[in-house]
Amino acid sequence: MCSRTRMRLAPVLCVLLLCGALGCGGEDTTRWQAAQQESKAQPKAVTEAALPGATFNKFFPKQDGDIDIVFKQEKLGFAQASLQRGGSPIGMLSVFDTRSNPEARDKYKESKDSIGGFPAAVVGKSTSILVADRFQVQVQSEGEALPAEDRALWLEKFDLASLATAH
Repeated sequence: MCSRTRMRLAPVLCVLLLCGALGCGGEDTTRWQAAQQESKAQPKAVTEAALPGATFNKFFPKQDGDIDIVFKQEKLGFAQASLQRGGSPIGMLSVFDTRSNPEARDKYKESKDSIGGFPAAVVGKSTSILVADRFQVQVQSEGEALPAEDRALWLEKFDLASLATAH
């Protein structure tokens, strides 16, 4: 290659190398930057004011006859256990600190039902109560294993009085 051709190609090569090194993505870069900024602007999924999930374990019902309670998950503001009969799941129990999601309390504001003296809500195969205007305690059925009456009984087996005073 002659030196004149090299001199003409040099600026083009420099631009290509610079674009490759900097990721010259133009539109894509700004699209991803916008998505990242939007994501950072969203409120945190769980607030530090929520209680640790392990705090809730002591409020769950105790073993009952042929039904086992198997703890599945605990994280900040949430604990969950599976109800099992003969090793097969029949339902889920959970406690959720609504400080992480205050809107979760809205469904109890107009509730005319109560369980254990706390406002209740039934949605599909799930029954829940709001304890101390803060803790959502829920029982969900796997299939038809737990009708609404049984879910209400399981809610009353929680230590609701102690949960109401949890800090």
